Amino acid sequence: MKKLSIISVLVMAVIVWSCSDVRRTPGHVYMPDMAYSRAYETYAPIDTLAKQGIHYNRMPVAGTIKRGELLPFPLAKDKAGDTANYAQSVHVTNPLPALNAVQMKEAERLYLVNCGICHGAALDGNGPLYNGGNGPFSAAPANLAGNAKYVNMPEGQMFYSVTYGRNLMGSYASQLSSTQRWMIIHYVKSKQGSGKQAAAAAPATDSAAAAKAPAAAHDSAHSAKKSVDSTAKK
Repeated sequence: MKKLSIISVLVMAVIVWSCSDVRRTPGHVYMPDMAYSRAYETYAPIDTLAKQGIHYNRMPVAGTIKRGELLPFPLAKDKAGDTANYAQSVHVTNPLPALNAVQMKEAERLYLVNCGICHGAALDGNGPLYNGGNGPFSAAPANLAGNAKYVNMPEGQMFYSVTYGRNLMGSYASQLSSTQRWMIIHYVKSKQGSGKQAAAAAPATDSAAAAKAPAAAHDSAHSAKKSVDSTAKK
C-alpha cells in the first residue's frame, strides 16, 4: 500500500511538472531564419520588420537570377538627361530564337493584354485608351506598324523601352519577365515585317555545302560525258 502511494505521488509530480510553463531552449540553431519562418502580412510596412532587426526590401538578392530565366539586360537605365545606354541598346540582339506557332500565339496574347490597350491590336496606336481621340488619352500612342521610326527600331532599343519605360510609357519589368518581353518583341517585329519572323542564320556547313554544289554538279556531268564518249568509241 505504501509502495502504491509513493508511485501515485511520483506520477502526479510528473504530470504537474509536464503541465507547468517550463521554458525549454533547443540550444543553438544554425541559420535560424531558415529554421523558423517569420510571418509577413501583405502590405505590412517594412518598418515593422526593421524594428525586429530584419532587413527585407522585397527585392531579389543582387546578382541572382531566377531559375529558367534569361541573363539580365546588360545595360542599366540612363540617369535623367542621359541617353548613352539607350543609344548603346541598338547593339543588343534578341536572345530568343524564332518562335514557333504556339509560342507566337502566347506572344500575341501577352501583347494584347499588356500593350494592345495603348498600341492597339493592329499595332496602329489606336488602342481603347485612345480610341480615335475619343478615349481617356488625348495623345495617340506610338504607331508601331506605320511609323518608320518604330518599324526600323532595333530589338535592343525596344527591350530597353519596355524594361525601363520611355517618354509617357512606363516600365513593364514588373508585369512581364525578360523572356516574355523578348517574346513580345518577336511578335511586334513579325507584324512589322508582314507576318514574317527574321530567319535564323544558316549554319556555316550549309553555306559551304551550297558553295560546293555547283562544282560537284559540274564534275558529275563531266564524268557522264566521258562515259558516253567511251561507249560510242567501242
